[in-house]
Amino acid sequence: MTTRAKLTVYSALATALASLCLTPLLTTRSWITHAFLVIAVIAAVGAGLRRSPLYRWTVPVGQLLVLFLLILIGFAGSGSLLGGLVPGPSSLRALDRVFGSGLDDIQQYAIPAPPNAGLRLILVTSVGLVAVVVDTVAVTYRRSALAGLPLLALYSVGNGLAGDRGSWVWFGLASAGYLVLLFAEGQDRVSRWGRVFRGNSNSSLGTDSTRAVGLGGQQVGILALVVALLLPVLLPHWDSGLLHPGSAAAGKNAIGAATSLDPLVSLESEVTKPTDNELLTYTLDSELADQIYLRTGALDQFDGTNWRLGSTTVNDLQTTLPTPEGLRDVNIPRIEGDFQISDRLEKSWLPMPYPAASVQLPNRADWKLDPLTRTVVPTNDRAIRGLRYHVSSLDVRPTANDLRTAAAAPQDIRDHYTGLPSDLPPVVAQQAREVTAKAQNDYDRAMALVNWFTGPQFQYDTAVAGGTGSNAIAVFLRDRKGFCVHFASTMAAMARTLKIPSRVAVGFTPGDAKGGNVYSVTGRMYHAWPELYFAGYGWLRFEPTPSRGVQPRYTEQSTTPTAAPTQHPTAGAQSSAPVPAPTTSKDCDAKQRQLGECGGRSKAVSTASDDSWLLSGQVLGTAATVALVIALLLVPMLWRAALRRRRLGGGGRRGPGGGPAELTDAQVLAAWDELIDSAWDLGIPPDESCTPRSTARRITEKAELDADSAAATGRLALATERVLYAPSGQVTTAPLAADVRTARQGLRATAGRVERARAVLLPPSSAQLWWRISDALRTARTAIGTRAGRVSAAVSGPVRRVLSRRRRGPES
Repeated sequence: MTTRAKLTVYSALATALASLCLTPLLTTRSWITHAFLVIAVIAAVGAGLRRSPLYRWTVPVGQLLVLFLLILIGFAGSGSLLGGLVPGPSSLRALDRVFGSGLDDIQQYAIPAPPNAGLRLILVTSVGLVAVVVDTVAVTYRRSALAGLPLLALYSVGNGLAGDRGSWVWFGLASAGYLVLLFAEGQDRVSRWGRVFRGNSNSSLGTDSTRAVGLGGQQVGILALVVALLLPVLLPHWDSGLLHPGSAAAGKNAIGAATSLDPLVSLESEVTKPTDNELLTYTLDSELADQIYLRTGALDQFDGTNWRLGSTTVNDLQTTLPTPEGLRDVNIPRIEGDFQISDRLEKSWLPMPYPAASVQLPNRADWKLDPLTRTVVPTNDRAIRGLRYHVSSLDVRPTANDLRTAAAAPQDIRDHYTGLPSDLPPVVAQQAREVTAKAQNDYDRAMALVNWFTGPQFQYDTAVAGGTGSNAIAVFLRDRKGFCVHFASTMAAMARTLKIPSRVAVGFTPGDAKGGNVYSVTGRMYHAWPELYFAGYGWLRFEPTPSRGVQPRYTEQSTTPTAAPTQHPTAGAQSSAPVPAPTTSKDCDAKQRQLGECGGRSKAVSTASDDSWLLSGQVLGTAATVALVIALLLVPMLWRAALRRRRLGGGGRRGPGGGPAELTDAQVLAAWDELIDSAWDLGIPPDESCTPRSTARRITEKAELDADSAAATGRLALATERVLYAPSGQVTTAPLAADVRTARQGLRATAGRVERARAVLLPPSSAQLWWRISDALRTARTAIGTRAGRVSAAVSGPVRRVLSRRRRGPES
C-alpha cells in the first residue's frame, strides 16, 4: 500500500473513531452506520480524484459534491426518483424541510434526543464535513498535524453535548486514530530522506539499536496518550472539561430539561422490547382501579414528522392544578391515589390518572406543569427515581348519550387541535370519511374509528418499524399492522381530518393487582392512546388498539339520552375489542390474557429491534448500488495500474531496467508493451503492422515528444528489436523502466486535460481486459463442451454397443 493510500485509510479511521463520541446524543445508534458509510465514500472519492490530473483544490470540491448527493439520497427520499436512488426536482425542498425540523428538535430536546430525521441529518452531515476537512488537510495537502484541529472540534462538541454520558473511552479512541495518522505521515517524511541505513550484523549499531530508534516516536505518542487518560484520575476533579463535563449549568435551564423527553420514542423502544421489571406501584380508592390508565402526558402538535408537545412554556407546579380544559362540572367525586416509583423508571413524566386535580410531591421544585396538556414534567433526569407522591383525580364518567348530545367544541379548541401538516397523505382523510360515512355526530364517528381499528382487519404487531409521521401513518393504513403508537397516532390524525379535536396521550395501562388494593406497573404496560375533546367533559380516552388496554365505560352503546354525566358507576366496563382466547398455561394470568400477551410474548421480544446498527433497506440498497457502480468504474483504472506495476516491477527496483542488472527478454517486451499501452491511453492507438522502430517514430511524431522523451522511446524500440531479431545471447542492461516513465511524461505533457483524465479513469487499453475475459470464457466454454462430449460418449457408448448387438442378433 502506498503512503497516500495509507494516509487516506488512516484519516478516514481517525474521523470514524472521533465521531463515536456523538453516539450518546441520540437514543439509538443506527445513524452512526450511515455516518461511517459517508466517511468511506468520501475517502474513496478523494483517493480517486487524487489519481486524476486535476488541481488539488478540486479534490475537496468533488468530495463536497458527493457528500451533498449522499445526503440527498439518504434524507430527501420523499423527493427522489426510482425508489430514492436518484434525487428528484423536489429533493432540495424535502431536504430543507428535514433540516428545519432538525433545528427545531435541537431547541426542544435535550440529550439523549430522539433519532428524528432532522437530527440524524445534522449529525451525519457534520461528520461528513469533518471527514472532508481531515482528508483534505492530511492527505491532499500532507499536513496531518493540522488535521487534529477538526478532530478535536468534533470530539469537544460531541463530548460536551453528551454531558454526563461522555466517557474517557471516546477520548482514547479519537486520540488513537489521530496518533495512527501522525505515525503514517512521519514514516513517509523519514522515507523521503533516503534509504535508512540498518548497519550490519556485526556493527555496534545493529538492528536492536535501529529498531529502538524507529520505535521512539511511537513510544512517545503512546506514552502521551496514556498520560492524558490517567492524569485526570490523579488530579482533583473539576466540574467542567472535555473529559469530565460538569453539570454546573444544569440547573440554570430547568425549563429546557422539562421538554427534553420524547415520550413516543421512549415508548416505542419499551413496547417493542417489553420487560417484567416493576416500574411503580400504586393504590387507588376506586372500585374501578383496575380500569384506570396512568397518563404521563399528551402530545398536541402534529407536524407531519411526529407528534410532540407543542407548548414550550411551563409553570411552577402548585398543589392544586387548574381546572381541566372543557370540563363543565368540577364538583364530582375524586379518586385518591398513592404512588411509589422504583429505581427502574427513569426519564419519565409523572404518571397520574386523568384529570388530576391536585398532586403532592416532596420535591416540588424539581417539577413543572404544562398547563395546556396538564403534563407534569421533571426539570432533571433524576427527579422521578424513587419518588413517592399523592394524586387526587376527578372521576369523570359520561355516558355514550351524553357525548352524542355534547355541544360543538369552541373555535379556539378546534383551531388548535385539528391542525394537520400540508403533506399528510390523502388516504388518511379518505379512509376516515369512508369509515365514518354513516355516523351522525362526533361521538359516533369516534366509535366508528375505534370499531374499525379493533376489527379483524388490523393486527397488533410489535415487529413493525416505529414512527408516527405522515409516511408511517400511510404505511400503517396500507399494511394494517402495528402497535399502540401506530393505532393512537393514526386515529388522532384521522379524527382531525373529521374536525374532531384530538391529541395523543402516553402512559401506562392499568397495573396488575398485588392484593390489598395495591397495583403493580411493569415494562409491559407502556401504552399510547388518542384523546378526543367533547364540550362539557373535556378530554376523554378512546382505545383503538386491539387486544390491549381496557375500553372506557362511555363506549357502551346507550340509546337513552341523559341530561348530565353519570356520577356513579352503573355497570362494569365492557370492551368492544376482540377478547383473546383463554389459555390453561400457568404462566398466563387473567391480566395478561386481557392484554393479549399470552402465547406471543417471546416472538414479540425476539423480533423487535429498535436499536439496530443496521440501516433501512432503502439506504442499504442505495449504498450497495453506489458501491457496485463505483467498483465497476474503478476496475479499468485499478487493472491498468496493477498491470503497469507488474510490467515495470513496482517502481523499477526489480523490474526491466531498474538498475545495471541484465534484463530478460520478457522484461524488455513488457516495457515495450507498457509504452504501447501508455500511448494508446493518451490517444495514439497501436498499429500491429509497424515494426518497433516505425512505431517509435509514429509515437514521437504524433505526440510531438521532446528530445528526452523521443530518445527514451528510441531506446525502447532498439531494445525490443534486439530481442525480436538479433541472435540469441545478446543482453540488455539499459534502465528501460526509467525510459518508459520518461516517455509517459512526454506523452502526458503534450496531451490535453481530458485525455489525461481519461487515461487515468477509463484508459482505452483496458479493453484488453475485456478481450482476455472473453477469450477465457470462450476457452472455458470450449473445454466444458469437449469434456461434456467425452462424458456423454463414455456414458452412451456402451449403451449404443449393446443396442447394436441386439439389432444384429436376430438378423444373424
